[in-house]
Amino acid sequence: MGGFFSKPEVEPPSPPLLHKEWRAVEWNAKDKYLRSVKCFEPLQPHNDERNKAEHIRILLHGPIGHGKSTFINSVDTIVRGRIAGRALADAVGGETFTTKYKTYKITKGVRGTFYPFVFNDIMGLEKDKGVREEDIKQAMMGHVKDGYVFNPCSTLSTDDKNYNTNPSLSDKVHVLVCVISAKALWFKELPMDMNKMNQEASSASKVHSLEDIMKKMRKVRLEASDMGIPQMAILTNIDEACPEVDADLRNVYRSKHVKKQMEVLSKSLGIPLNCIFPVKNYHSEVTPNDDLEMLILMALKQMLNFGEDFVNDL
Repeated sequence: MGGFFSKPEVEPPSPPLLHKEWRAVEWNAKDKYLRSVKCFEPLQPHNDERNKAEHIRILLHGPIGHGKSTFINSVDTIVRGRIAGRALADAVGGETFTTKYKTYKITKGVRGTFYPFVFNDIMGLEKDKGVREEDIKQAMMGHVKDGYVFNPCSTLSTDDKNYNTNPSLSDKVHVLVCVISAKALWFKELPMDMNKMNQEASSASKVHSLEDIMKKMRKVRLEASDMGIPQMAILTNIDEACPEVDADLRNVYRSKHVKKQMEVLSKSLGIPLNCIFPVKNYHSEVTPNDDLEMLILMALKQMLNFGEDFVNDL
């Protein structure tokens, strides 16, 4: 049937969710993962005191406002069982809020004792300013002392009081973690929804800025590879980038949008897909969220495994 005035058939839109998860998640195993993290102790195969790792050092880096400090606070919240906010984060964004190189330890139940893993927050990467790639390299090698204030115009010099001339194994970075917001990766998808793009940026300059930052991040990742440091990536703000995930976090590995973003991130940075973990950080919540915590614990457990392997290989 169908004459001259009949309407053309319109294909229904593709469903946003896959029929099943493409990555398995033990959604009801949060307590098991939390026990694993709390009981973690890095192996100490060396007799040389200087070559003993007192902790696994995890360095987070990425563009400003993508959730590095908030991720640290989320881990702190999960492990300690109460909302934490020691790593100051800027809720507005725009300019980097972290300027110092700071080590964050997580307190155990007894005062003065800490879990054997630490996080280092670092000044955010920007197109023409922010932390310098050479300073990230210095940090990975253990040459940057706690409290050093990053200077976007110059690199830490060897005669600076904050330069650690003889770093121990514990001073060095054992895992490098790239932090990217899922909201930003809209710009990397083609073909592009112009209305969605206009919601996020007033011009194409933001697209080019992110691409330039991603190039810097890839250079840092290659430097880490030369040092044998394992790398991972976490994709933050998944709830804000995908309505289906916002409605139910358990849709994260069914979401075609999130899967595409992870594939784009993998291709852009050269990080294997199985080393990329989508997460939602604690932001507006004031009570525990088991699904949120499960996703973060999965990422954290992999960080500890990678860090332990790196230390043991040394």
